[in-house]
Amino acid sequence: MQYRTLGRTGVQVSSLALGAMNFGAIGRTTQDEATAIVDAALDAGVNLIDTADMYGAGESEEMVGKAIAGRRDDIVLATKATMPMGDERNHQGSSRRWLVTALDDSLRRLGVDHVDLYQVHRWDPRTGDEETLSALTDLQRAGKIRYFGSSTFPAYRVVQAQWAAREHRLSRYVTEQPSYSILQRGIEAHVLPVAEEYGLGVLVWSPLASGWLSGAVRKGREVTTNRSAFMPERFDTALPANQARYDAVERLAGIADEAGLTMIQLALGFVTAHPAATSALIGPRTPDHLHAQLAAADTVLPADVLDAIDTVVAPGTDLAAHEKFDTPPALLDPSLRRRPTTQ
Repeated sequence: MQYRTLGRTGVQVSSLALGAMNFGAIGRTTQDEATAIVDAALDAGVNLIDTADMYGAGESEEMVGKAIAGRRDDIVLATKATMPMGDERNHQGSSRRWLVTALDDSLRRLGVDHVDLYQVHRWDPRTGDEETLSALTDLQRAGKIRYFGSSTFPAYRVVQAQWAAREHRLSRYVTEQPSYSILQRGIEAHVLPVAEEYGLGVLVWSPLASGWLSGAVRKGREVTTNRSAFMPERFDTALPANQARYDAVERLAGIADEAGLTMIQLALGFVTAHPAATSALIGPRTPDHLHAQLAAADTVLPADVLDAIDTVVAPGTDLAAHEKFDTPPALLDPSLRRRPTTQ
């Protein structure tokens, strides 16, 4: 296992980190399986575990808490908030009112008195940076969180939050957690350069592109990944973006075979090769999935393999841009990019 410094915090984290989204109902992973996955990951040198309150409506946090009981101090523990937790309109977002409550709920489910990294799961356009940063700074000073970060923020919002922290003399985000894979490279053009400029740790989610890069998705085969069961549109061959992904995967499979690598090793080795990337979050549903992904722990892709990948998916390119979660609101809502008409 390789280790990197998490931004400028001085904290050492493994290059592969354990994401717990699949623990519970989402991945149909039982407590016994989740504990076995955590045990094996820690034995392999993984020391960062990432979850969120909204994964299974808190179920993932509860399962992580049980799995790490008795060894909390050996783990860099991360969770997230701001996504809706129920139907009540204020049980979401990044207001002080909700973040304070959400963190207490997460600590209770995890069975701990603090988390090492608390992340704003998505940018909340309804809440000002000063409101959010001041709440997070107070939670940090209270000892309930050690550091805080953002997740899937557009690059300009990462920059704005850094400036807001400086202007109001508050603690700042020290990490960003973006989606990044061989098939979704758009953040190379904006988010990753910004992260490097501000010294942010980068925890990459979906490095296997929702199963596209797991080796289980190939032309002419039935798609049987867990994601295909509840997101069938992501694998519909009638969609041009999916056809482009199928074509890319076939070419990438050839590159992996020639290099003597599995698709998983190629995919994870690509992500961890970027100088801005601190850790790739793997999200196994079973112990077998975990072991297949841990095989990439020490994978270092040579320059010729990285060059070959660039010929398949050009740097800074997203093959499925419509699936991005950091699109500026004005690109999604026409009213935000048009002046009101006057009568």
